[in-house]
Amino acid sequence: MFRKTKFLARVTVGAFLFAFTAHISRASEIAAGKLSEVGGLPITNSMVTTWIFTLVIIVFFRFFLLRGGAKPVPTRGQLVVESMIDSLRGIFEPLMGKRAFSGAFPLLLGFFAYILIMNWSGLLPGVGSIGEYSSENGKEVFIPFLRPANTDLNTTLALAIISFTAWIYFVLRYAGLKAFLHETFGNKADKKDIALPIWLFLFVIFFAVGCIDLISIVMRLVSLSFRLYGNNFGGEALLENMHGMAISLPRFASWIIPLPFYLLEILIGLIQAFVFTLLTAVYIGLITNSEGKEE
Repeated sequence: MFRKTKFLARVTVGAFLFAFTAHISRASEIAAGKLSEVGGLPITNSMVTTWIFTLVIIVFFRFFLLRGGAKPVPTRGQLVVESMIDSLRGIFEPLMGKRAFSGAFPLLLGFFAYILIMNWSGLLPGVGSIGEYSSENGKEVFIPFLRPANTDLNTTLALAIISFTAWIYFVLRYAGLKAFLHETFGNKADKKDIALPIWLFLFVIFFAVGCIDLISIVMRLVSLSFRLYGNNFGGEALLENMHGMAISLPRFASWIIPLPFYLLEILIGLIQAFVFTLLTAVYIGLITNSEGKEE
C-alpha cells in the first residue's frame, strides 16, 4: 500500500511538472510589446499601462479620496490617506532622522503608492489578456494592449535610478559631502581605545572597505531593479501557467487553481512595494540619521 501511494505521488508530481513546463513556453515575453511608434520612440504596452494607472492614481486620490484637498474635519478618504501616512511615518522616520524624513517622505510615499498599484494592475481583468497577434520573425506572437508596468525592466530600472539620484541628493543636503566621505572611507575607531600604530593602520583597512562599499552602492541599481522586476515577471508567468493548467477543468471549477495564486500575488505586490520604499529609506538613513547613531 505504501509503495502504491509513493508511486502515485511521484506520478502526480511528474504530471504537475510536465504541465507546468509545457505552459512555460507560452508564458509572457520578457520584453515589453511594441504597440506603436511616435517620432522614432517606441510605445510599449507597459508604457501605456503606466500612463493609464498614473492618471488613475492622480484622479482617485485628488478627487475621490481627498475631494479637493485636506480639510480640518477629515473625510473618510482623508482618514485612509492619513492612516497610511502615519503608518509609514512610524517606520521610516526613526530610520532616516527627522530632517531627512521631512524632505524625502513625499518621494517615499509616491514610491509606495505607485509601485503598489502597478504591482496590482496585473491582477485586473483585461491586463495581459486582451491584445492582438503580430508576426515577428515568422511567428505569431500575442501582444497584449496592457501589461503590468513593473514586468518591464525599463520601468524598474527607471525607479531604481530615481531612488539612487534621490539618495545622492538627500545625503548631500542633510549630511554633506564630508559626512559621506567619513562614513564611507573614514576611520571609525576611537583613538583613545587603541594604540597609535594600529589606529593609523586602520585607515588603510577602512579605505579598502570604503572602495568595496562604493561597488555595493552602485550595485543598488541592479538589486533594486531586478528584485522588483523578477517578482512581478515571475508572478505574471505563474498566473499564466496556472490559467493554462485550469483550461482542462470544467468552467465552474476553472477558477479554483488560479485563485490562491491571485491572493499570493496581492501579498507579494504589497511586500515588494514596501521593500523598495524601505530600502530607499534605509540607504538614505545610513548616513543622514545622526540622531539614531548617537542613541
